[in-house]
Amino acid sequence: MRVGRAALAVSFLLQGTAFALLVTCIPEIQHRYGLSDGLLPVFLAAVPILAGVGSVLSERLVRRTGARAVLRVVQPAVCLSLAGAGLGDALWQLALALGAFGLLVGALDASMNMLGVGLQHRYGRSIMIGFHAAFSLGGILGAAIAGLGSHYDLGLPVLFGAAAAVIAPLAVLAGTLPQPSAGGTPTAGPAELGDAVREAAEAAARTIPWRPLLPLCLAMAFAYIADASVSNYSVKYLTDGLGSRDDLAKLSYLGYMVAMLLGRALGDRAVQRFGAVPVVRTGAAVAALGFGLAAVAPAAWAGIAAFTVLGFGICAIIPQVFAAGGRLFPADSDAAVARLNLFNYVGFLIGSPLVGAIADASSYRWALLAPMLLVLAVLPLAERFAPAPATAPA
Repeated sequence: MRVGRAALAVSFLLQGTAFALLVTCIPEIQHRYGLSDGLLPVFLAAVPILAGVGSVLSERLVRRTGARAVLRVVQPAVCLSLAGAGLGDALWQLALALGAFGLLVGALDASMNMLGVGLQHRYGRSIMIGFHAAFSLGGILGAAIAGLGSHYDLGLPVLFGAAAAVIAPLAVLAGTLPQPSAGGTPTAGPAELGDAVREAAEAAARTIPWRPLLPLCLAMAFAYIADASVSNYSVKYLTDGLGSRDDLAKLSYLGYMVAMLLGRALGDRAVQRFGAVPVVRTGAAVAALGFGLAAVAPAAWAGIAAFTVLGFGICAIIPQVFAAGGRLFPADSDAAVARLNLFNYVGFLIGSPLVGAIADASSYRWALLAPMLLVLAVLPLAERFAPAPATAPA
């Protein structure tokens, strides 16, 4: 199981690296393909839409072949689609590359998390957070590589091509490592994972009232709108809005990811000491402060610092949304979490077009105020994160 856990952590790390390389090189992609500011949000919004399609399609593939088989094929293909995004020179080529990237990433996310859930079940304790921490670490690595590529003016064909040439073989190696169970036999077979998919679908289909979940759904959507705004526009804001060098601008996403990683490492202790409501309120206030500081930043380094502050705020909100949903429906926590998870896609689909449209109509400084106001809207929702009060004795 230790070998399987290490191999899956490598897969998460490689995915974070590839994703960070793509999002931190959006200004270079736009310049290479002559993509207008008005058309850019359309291309960016297509990626999470197609990722959702890929996630749905992967369920059928997993039932027939197993999650490991999907992972072994899809992750190297993600690397090839990343390389394709850097090699073309026409919009239709970019559309094909980003479309393939979105579909493949959706299937990759689903298969990796299925394998993670299967391993966690065998361990009998939580190990999923460690996998997602590996993703954050990969994001830091990817942003750093993108910054070096810009500093040395490597260009997208060399940067994406070299990254794919390194990541793809590592992905193949990680996908072929054995994943033994406690008894020494292979794990995560098609039947087992098919049962897991079916159980998740049944949980999501259970009848639970939507109304108590709606405040948490809004909080989830607002948090992911903020996250999508940073992922897609932090680098572009520094280059176009603050006149930063391309290599320096990459540090905005790098600082954001480092803050997310550190915040997640300390968040559980903060909740245990202070409670969920103060942590969520503080997180929303800090995130809004980060957006505000970014909007008034006079120079690149101030913008980088602002997005780092923002990362510390956002990381506290999202995990607590899931925890609060589970507390609302302790007997049907899977169904509650499944419904709440839908709103991370809502946030991603709204965040990029919203910021892009406002920036196109005015400027990126004004555009950053929209996610700032939405994050502030989490403050009055924070009471919903409190544990249910104990029943007073008669």
